[in-house]
Formats: sequence, structure tokens, C-alpha cells
Amino acid sequence: MEYINTGNKDTRSGFGAGLAELGRTNPDVVALCADLTGSLKMDEFASEHPDRFFQCGIQEANMVDVAAGLSLNGRIPFVGSFANFVTARVYDQLRQCVAYGNTNVKIAASHAGITLGEDGATHQTMEDIGLMRMLPGFVVLNPCDYNQCKAATLAAAAWKGPVYIRFGRPSVPNFTPAEARFEIGKAVRMKEGSDVTLLATGHLVWESLCAADMLEKEGISVDLLNIHTIKPLDEEAVIASVSVTGAVVTAEEHLLAGGLGELVAGVLARRCPCPMEFVAVADRFGQSGRPSELMSAYGLDAAHIADAVRKAVSRKNA
Repeated sequence: MEYINTGNKDTRSGFGAGLAELGRTNPDVVALCADLTGSLKMDEFASEHPDRFFQCGIQEANMVDVAAGLSLNGRIPFVGSFANFVTARVYDQLRQCVAYGNTNVKIAASHAGITLGEDGATHQTMEDIGLMRMLPGFVVLNPCDYNQCKAATLAAAAWKGPVYIRFGRPSVPNFTPAEARFEIGKAVRMKEGSDVTLLATGHLVWESLCAADMLEKEGISVDLLNIHTIKPLDEEAVIASVSVTGAVVTAEEHLLAGGLGELVAGVLARRCPCPMEFVAVADRFGQSGRPSELMSAYGLDAAHIADAVRKAVSRKNA
């Protein structure tokens, strides 16, 4: 399939559109927010269903506890805040009241990653995937564009159990089909190739598509998988691809520690060892800047992904 950018949109608006649709189709869906309704694009749901929307103020810990209680009474609560505030700030509540109780709470985390941009290091969470995938029972989703974020939101509501959905603030290419089904735990092949496996997630899926096009002109054939579900990881799709290519690169807008790359490395160490390279953020915090500048400065753009692929292929052929 040829993937074409149909126009830049922010992934958080995909969440907002999905939540609004759920509000009209599922009376059990409720939403909670910590004084960030506009930033999370929850306005439409709040306006149409004021009796099912709870503005909790800047009390994130209390908000998570309320959501857990609502779930125990048959509701499907979506908890919305910035990724930094709805993970690290409330980790005890997530562990004790959501994960340990296996409650049917959906954590909607916006403004994730370094592409948050000018707000700087205090808001640019790049450790959230690691935090959330360590919690037993949690599903961790990281959709790549507006369309996929909307579909992921609908899929999260249908899933029984806690779900973490990660998305961002900036407008990014919208390139996946609007009608595409989102299947939790199933990777999506974006390009078929034979020289190297490229596993990308979130905003880096588009960057990886661009890198794959660059590499194709050099004669390097990339098998590109969109890992929209970090947990449960589609291990069979990963192994099937790597068994053919014999080399792998992971690409994520996250710290190397605790992210997709380390997760995949563990799988390959057990099942299919091969040369591997990582595109991720080293042991450092973010900083203020325009998203595109930060992506380049932190080595997360298409050019850096292409370099990692070349290195993986060269190691395979050494």
C-alpha cells in the first residue's frame, strides 16, 4: 500500500474525535479531565454529555481514584491529562487502584514525547512507555497519526481492562486509512522488504516511511512495521520479519531505557538474536524548541533512522 499524507493533523484531535463518537454510541463511556479540556480536545464530549464529564481540576491523583470507582460501577472512564502528569505524578494510584485492581480505566495521555516542543523538559515526558508497560495488566498504545489515534480510542473502549493511550500536540502527517481497523496487539506492515526490519511507533512511523523511501533508492529493502501496540507486543510479527531480514532497527520518541527498543531486544535475545540498532533518546531530558528542531537534535528524524538502518545492514553483512 502507498501511504500518502492527506494533511497534517494533531493526534490529540484524533483522540477527541474518537471520544466524541463513543459519547454518542456508548452510554457507559464517561470522561474525566484535570483542567485541560481544550488541550485534550475533550470539549465536544463535555458539551454533548455534561452529565458524563467530570472536571476534576488540578488533582490528578484524585481523578484516577474517581475513575477507578466509576469503573467498578460499570462505567468506562477515559482519564485525560498531559502524559507527564497522568503517569509519573500519579503512579501510585495507577498501580494500586487501576493495575492491581484490573479496573476498566483508560488513560488518555496527550503532549507526550519531545514533540511537545516549547514547553520544555518539565513537560516532555520520554519515560512514560517504560513506566506504563511495567504495570501488570496494562495495555500500552502509541498510535502514529490522527486516524489511527481515533481508531485506537474506539478500540480501547472495547477492551476489558486498563489501557494507556499515548499521543501528542503537534500537527503531523495523517497517512493511515480512516477506515483501517485497529487491532490491539497486532502490528501493521507499512512496507515489505528483505534487507532489514524497521520497527517504528508513534510519530516515528512517518519518519520511518520517509527513511525507507530514501534507502530504497540506495538499494536497501526495508520491512517496516508500525508497532502501534507496545504491550502486548506482536512478537510473532517481529520474529517473522527478522527471520527473513536478519537485522533490526527500532525507532521511538522515547528514552532508550524502558522503551520499545529494549522490549524488542529482550524478545530477540530469547528467540532470534541478530544485529540491532536503536533510534531513541539517550539518558537525558528534553529542552525547549520547535518540534522539528528537537527531533533532529535528538536523533529522531528520517535521516538518523536511515543512518541506523545502514549501520544494522553493514553489521549483518560484516
